Amino acid sequence: MKALFYPGCSMQKNARPYLDSLLAIREDINLELQEIEDWNCCGATEYMSVHRVAAHSLIGRNLALAQAQAKDTDLLTAGCSACYLNLAKTDSQMREDAKLDATVNQALAAGEMHYEAGSLKVRHLLDLVCHDIGYDAVAARVVKPLYGLKVAAYYGCQVVRPDYDSRWDSHEHPTSMDKLLRALGAEVVDWSLKTQCCGGHMSVIGPEVAFGLIRRLIQGASDAGADLVVTLCPMCQLNLDAYQVEMNKHFHSNFHVPVLYFTQLMGLAFGKQLAELGIGKEFVDAAPALAKIQVEAPKVVEAKKKRRPKPGDGLPMPSME
Repeated sequence: MKALFYPGCSMQKNARPYLDSLLAIREDINLELQEIEDWNCCGATEYMSVHRVAAHSLIGRNLALAQAQAKDTDLLTAGCSACYLNLAKTDSQMREDAKLDATVNQALAAGEMHYEAGSLKVRHLLDLVCHDIGYDAVAARVVKPLYGLKVAAYYGCQVVRPDYDSRWDSHEHPTSMDKLLRALGAEVVDWSLKTQCCGGHMSVIGPEVAFGLIRRLIQGASDAGADLVVTLCPMCQLNLDAYQVEMNKHFHSNFHVPVLYFTQLMGLAFGKQLAELGIGKEFVDAAPALAKIQVEAPKVVEAKKKRRPKPGDGLPMPSME
């Protein structure tokens, strides 16, 4: 199947393993991605609170580019929860609010652009894999089932709500990723925190608040017996992985719960090489967990040589390399 692809800023740098693993598995699941040319940042979470019209116009530019570049598809997918939510939000609110639609298109006209609200179907990557490609098609590609690996499916707070087009079976206890991971052979643990907030950018502006939210999730997954947490969002992965050590120092705890992307788990089950999936670049070493399924993951050496994020640091700047 074909889909327009909005990668977003995070996938260029701190979430590079997400992009690498997606590119590694796309042919296996017959997914043809057409990256939007000249895309810009979606504004993440803050800009919408600063200036609603400007934020929608920034996002609308990406929608207009996607509409103009579309070839044989009206599907637009993003892997980042914030990117997906912003794209879906702008498309939905432009459909419902004629005044906003006119104002955004007036701004786009300055760049000789126009977006017809509703012309694209905005979908998160997980939604596309689970509901369009399908669990059976994924299971058919499995050559190394993840038998014996206990995982906690973590969706985060943004991707399943407000759910403008009713794509998810539940806003509090969704099951799509759970079913996908079971199709890969993994054992999905039952836990109640799968849609709770990871803290978002509070790790930068309010570390103590963020550490509390991170500990709640990591401890919840650990108490449920998970070997690792599986996520679908770069911000969630960054917080739970890169800030886990700082959280341990803050609370004098000793958690070591690795956090990987669902696309990396798909790649493992499809028999892909670990390097092409970006495994080994996480801060919390996934090797001990993956050893349970006879996968010899590389030790996390490169990541540990780097200075870990500290409270007050800015987020990693995107790179197009």
